[in-house]
Amino acid sequence: MPQLFSQKFHAYIDYPVALGLIAMPFILGIGASNPIAMWLSVVTGVAAFVLTFLTDHETGVIKVLPYKFHLAVDFMVGAAFVVLPLVLGFKGLDLYYYIVLGVTVLAVVGLHKPTTAVMATA
Repeated sequence: MPQLFSQKFHAYIDYPVALGLIAMPFILGIGASNPIAMWLSVVTGVAAFVLTFLTDHETGVIKVLPYKFHLAVDFMVGAAFVVLPLVLGFKGLDLYYYIVLGVTVLAVVGLHKPTTAVMATA
């Protein structure tokens, strides 16, 4: 499998993705089929922001969580975004929103390029 996404790339997209998860439900009107759809994205966005803030990578501020842990959490979120909408009965845009996000997150994690250098904590 090709390895396209570096740790540095991942680090720099994390904050915009977290903010997008918080804002997009309001912009797109997510939650029409089930109010949980809106809040799942918002809460995940806040958690993603905190995770990024605490990860030992280029944009982490308090570098206490290993990057491998961050990737594992991203994988779990991607899988949850694919499964939960089906379990919770999301329909229409709510369903498509999560399926697209989940598959995208799984692809980014799956196409991650391992780093050879270990980040130093500051």
